[in-house]
Amino acid sequence: MLSKIRSLISTIRLGGLAVAALAMWAFATIAHEVLEKETYAFDKSILLYLRILHTPVRDRIMLALTFLGEPNLLLMLSVSLGIMLWVRQHRSEATTIAITGAGAIGLNMLLKQLFARDRPQLWERAVEVKFYSFPSGHAMISMVVYGLLGYFLGARFPRQRWLIYGLTVVLIAGIGSSRLYLGVHWPTDVIAGYIAGFVWLLACILSLEVWKQFHDSRAVPEEKFLSPESQNMTDK
Repeated sequence: MLSKIRSLISTIRLGGLAVAALAMWAFATIAHEVLEKETYAFDKSILLYLRILHTPVRDRIMLALTFLGEPNLLLMLSVSLGIMLWVRQHRSEATTIAITGAGAIGLNMLLKQLFARDRPQLWERAVEVKFYSFPSGHAMISMVVYGLLGYFLGARFPRQRWLIYGLTVVLIAGIGSSRLYLGVHWPTDVIAGYIAGFVWLLACILSLEVWKQFHDSRAVPEEKFLSPESQNMTDK
């Protein structure tokens, strides 16, 4: 039994490491081009095209989407979900949410200071922005928090898993697009934010799965996360 678990963990680690390595290579490539200012023409052309698409209705939609990606909102969401899961005895998932959310915010701030890229100023901004531009905090943190939430909901509702995943992708993509539409980020900021967020999200999910595999091999296995059976037991 232990050999099978170790084999599964090794497979998960190898697959995750391969995907993470590819993503980190993509991030490093974009970061190098940004530092060399090779992406300016590409970034500027996309933002100027999006500027033509502005309408009052679209402005309101994009402002709503960008609000859903506010780091403070996502931090509160992470804390609330973490507390709820901790109270319901899902300690592994609660800890994962806390580490994932706080880690994403801290890592993003560190990367912004490291690259110190100025934000675009191609037109008057409709929202206030702070800190540097690269990578996008909205893109990175929404990828992590909403991505983890989608992963958990997919586990809770397996029949609707792909619908949940699809809606999660649409929401995350909409948040990143809103930052471009509002002119507060360069396209490469958003792309890099997604990549960095994906790597961190993948690392946290794989760590959770490895931990659960070890935990399930013990004499008293952990109840399945948010399964219908565990939900009923918790509500009694």
